[in-house]
Amino acid sequence: MNNDLHKKGNFTLPGEAGFEDLTLELAEKWGADAIRDSDGTVLSDKIISSAYNIYSTLCLIRIDNQWAKAHPDKLQQNYLMSYPVIAESDSVEINLLSGYFREQFKINANDNPKKWWQVFDRTTGEEIPAKRWSFNPEKGIVTVQDTKKWHKYTVNFLAYRIWEAISMYNHITNNWGDREHLMPIDPIYPETQKFILAYLEKWLKEHPRTKIVRFTSMFYNFAWFWGDSAELRFTYADWGSYEMTVSPYALHLFAKARGYELTSEDFVNNGSYCSSHNVPSRRLLDWMDFMNEFITGFGRKCIDLVHAAGKQAYMFYDDHWVGTEPYSDRFKDFNFDGLIKCVFNAFEARLCAGVQGVKIKELRLHPYLFPTGLKGEPTFMEGGDPARDARRFWANIRRGLLRAPVDRIGLGGYLHLVEGFGDFVETMTQIAEEFRILRGFHENDKPYTAPIKVAVLTAWGRLRCWVYVGHFIAGMELYELTESLAGLPVNVMFLSFDDILQNGVPKDCQVIINTGRVNSAWTGGDHWKNEKIIEVITDWVANGGGFIGVAEPSACQHNAQYFQLSHLLGVDREIGLTLNNGKIKFSVADEKHFIVQDVKGDIDFGNDINKVFVVDKDTKVLAEKEGSPRVAVHNFRKGRSIYLAGYKFTPENTRLLYRTLFWAAGRERDFGPWTCSNIYTDCAYYPKGKKLVVINSSDKSEKTKVFDSSGKSINVSLEPHGIKIMDM
Repeated sequence: MNNDLHKKGNFTLPGEAGFEDLTLELAEKWGADAIRDSDGTVLSDKIISSAYNIYSTLCLIRIDNQWAKAHPDKLQQNYLMSYPVIAESDSVEINLLSGYFREQFKINANDNPKKWWQVFDRTTGEEIPAKRWSFNPEKGIVTVQDTKKWHKYTVNFLAYRIWEAISMYNHITNNWGDREHLMPIDPIYPETQKFILAYLEKWLKEHPRTKIVRFTSMFYNFAWFWGDSAELRFTYADWGSYEMTVSPYALHLFAKARGYELTSEDFVNNGSYCSSHNVPSRRLLDWMDFMNEFITGFGRKCIDLVHAAGKQAYMFYDDHWVGTEPYSDRFKDFNFDGLIKCVFNAFEARLCAGVQGVKIKELRLHPYLFPTGLKGEPTFMEGGDPARDARRFWANIRRGLLRAPVDRIGLGGYLHLVEGFGDFVETMTQIAEEFRILRGFHENDKPYTAPIKVAVLTAWGRLRCWVYVGHFIAGMELYELTESLAGLPVNVMFLSFDDILQNGVPKDCQVIINTGRVNSAWTGGDHWKNEKIIEVITDWVANGGGFIGVAEPSACQHNAQYFQLSHLLGVDREIGLTLNNGKIKFSVADEKHFIVQDVKGDIDFGNDINKVFVVDKDTKVLAEKEGSPRVAVHNFRKGRSIYLAGYKFTPENTRLLYRTLFWAAGRERDFGPWTCSNIYTDCAYYPKGKKLVVINSSDKSEKTKVFDSSGKSINVSLEPHGIKIMDM
């Protein structure tokens, strides 16, 4: 840990004018080779003229507020659905922005509401003809005539965003007072494109010391609608959806290019919007592809200017990343030099590490140097413990970095906030050194990986690898499960139902996982009504494949069964339609099955699915709760299936999942090499360098045994969140 090679480089430090001595002191202590500015900070001449590489952040859609004010019709827009109003007579008035944060939105009264808006009776689902409603632009009210008493009515309307969402969040979080509200301009318009390119070319000339232009990120932010109530500040947020890419002009271009028109309801979707948790419609996928094509094309023009100026271009894989689609085939066409991802967890580290078509991958660590965290909890302020937070987040991230490499790490925010938090400064010193060591092991080497390839089956497939629709959502089974997978020594891929229809199951795949709740994008919804999907997966399992279903796998209200693969899983779920049908009685298997050999005490899956019943007498139930199977295994011809009633990311469940993968693949005999006896510890073996890395992800001291490829055990003692590196 004290090798000088591990003390310098591959670290980006946020600098701050007015705190030059602190900036340069911490750059030296943390081994930074680059210094960046942040939203709300600038770098002084003393910092810029230092020996460090300079990152300059640039958000092209909020670069000039004066231009935005002079061109209000070029502001970005989105559709909003008014909050439902219940009719009590034959007419109803709907105040469009009621419930929304009026500092974020302004009704677009410029483009003909009768053409671009829609009014719905949400009780019947019927659209109200345009002749039955009118709009008062002065009052922001729509009046609907000939309404039905006690029916709910809503309006899908266009709104300009008059305060850019990320700047707004930073402004409010950091209490910037009366600082000017920045507005987002829309590059879909030729006039805006011309302005952005001219501004960027001028900016590049004015920043000769900048080596890396860090775009935040391209043009369109993830959907983030704010409310006017503290009790409901965020009315809708989805880090992967496209609501904020819409405008009448873009819709016109889409219709011209694709041959059909979209409507407001394609984006509002009964008030659930384009949520990534919903199965995407073909119309939505067409829109995403259309916008991705535009963003890639115009984005490349911007990046070409950066390269022509002799600089490098990095993209921040958050904020305005929507439409860039790093897991699409087009992403390489941007010609970015680097990608930066904000991370809390292992799955996010793997998300960044897996992107193709970009050379440098960098993680922006948490906690950010802000007074509070994302949920408003104290961080760099009284009551906060940023050192504890940093250790906890790093313990999660490090699991992923054992398996897949990134090139750099760094921080963001306001450096002066670390003053008074010396423990955090020392913690970051240790984290930076650990990262450099782990990074070095991946150079010309790969860690041992078990002979298993796992495919996670969702409606999104590869486009939403590692379930990227935001940071970790506790209780969502697929997030919980992928966090476990991110640190396991197995190969992981992501499949869509279209992939299976077009190409079948990949030949090198041994196990398919389907997990989540009914009708979600993660289980697949109506895709399970397609007989070809059932045929392909059933045939694959019959010939030796392994299928793992978690929570409500293959769930769809179709035919008499609920789990459409109940014949593989050996179980189904009672939803009230087959209450009078007899159910096979079962008992928990007496023998300690391979899957549960490391289980001690009760299994904690979090929110289990209940009312599961056995449909085949050969199904073995390994754990149950209140008469409902929690873990069940079932053989089908040459293949195997496993049902888990839920999933929660814990060390116990991660080990159970690891064993489940081996059993599903029929590879129990291969289980053991480079595993730890203590479930709170993980290891990775790098065969070329003959290096063994053992980590402790708990906040307590742990002892463990590591089993090598011959079965020999190696005793290791670890400090809380500790790491040991051994020559083998």
